[in-house]
Amino acid sequence: MRAPPRRRRGRAYADQVDQEDRIALFLDYENLALGARDHHGGRPFDFRPIADALAERGRVVVRRAYADWSYFDEDRRMLTRSHVELIEIPQRMGASRKNAADIKMAVDAVELAFERDYISTFVVCTGDSDFTPLVHKLRELNKRVIGVGVEKSTSALLPPACDEFLYYDRLEGVDLPPARGRRGRPARLPDAPAQAEQELERAPAAEEERVRDVDALAVVVAQTVAGLQGGAGGTVTASRLKVTLLRKDPTFSESDYGFRTFGELLRHLAAHNVVELAEGPAKGDPEVSLPEHGDREVAFGLLRTVVAELAAAGGPVALSGLKNQLRRARPDFSEQKLGYRSFLQFCKAAATAGVVGLAWSADADDYLLTPR
Repeated sequence: MRAPPRRRRGRAYADQVDQEDRIALFLDYENLALGARDHHGGRPFDFRPIADALAERGRVVVRRAYADWSYFDEDRRMLTRSHVELIEIPQRMGASRKNAADIKMAVDAVELAFERDYISTFVVCTGDSDFTPLVHKLRELNKRVIGVGVEKSTSALLPPACDEFLYYDRLEGVDLPPARGRRGRPARLPDAPAQAEQELERAPAAEEERVRDVDALAVVVAQTVAGLQGGAGGTVTASRLKVTLLRKDPTFSESDYGFRTFGELLRHLAAHNVVELAEGPAKGDPEVSLPEHGDREVAFGLLRTVVAELAAAGGPVALSGLKNQLRRARPDFSEQKLGYRSFLQFCKAAATAGVVGLAWSADADDYLLTPR
């Protein structure tokens, strides 16, 4: 007998919940709130953007914030409405100020890691490098760790230790103060046309900078795909590629390059022949590979032409300096965009394809290339 539609929907929802990551959230609230206020023009810290970002990553089952709440009386209501458990840590004992929140938060996190096996992800909201040992210990216990911190008040040591690091300033919904060149009196009305003209001049420069950033990202993506294909082997899916990019740089986010989703970024790179996309094993998770033809064949042809011209003038061509010769003929040449980690690797691939000859010369103390 077929189950009623409502019961089937309920079972499907339960199965989906069972497959989600369970997240435990720990906030070093003083570090986060004061960092936000100091660097965001006095604006109060808003917990909602963090909650929304974590909702996209799994099911948050523990929410705890640590602080001396006598300093954050108004913030208590905001956090309570978001179902955050407030852990009271008195910070002033007599004439001296104690910072007991750090050790209490670290002890609670490790205790929870041992007692709650179903919690797979820990979110540590702080910019303090003192929490780096905690991050290492949680990862040692096979827990995924996501860090969250205010960009200008986050230690450079903390993000590389995490599996993923989110800068609070870059989260969707964070209200940032408008950028100003200098403090003081506002611009006078007669200067407005000149100011508008300057902004129009700056806009192309900003767009050019973003394009350069995407070009640099394309090199990293191509290198990563090549490494995954040549290393562990198997199918390189979009999800696997994203995880690997986060391992290389935990602060990586496609939104920093102007893309709403990682899939949108991959489609952009595919349109520029950096990668190729094909249907993957799961819906919405395409297979990513490097182009077998197109730009690579063009680059091989360029190498063959340059080597032939130089060899006609003076015999076998040394590897050192050859890349500069290719760039004179084609300024945008980059072997890394084609997925090769070095120019030597690119030349070896060309030799394997029969485009050029490549051999080590002890006399020249260099690789020598000959045309074929």
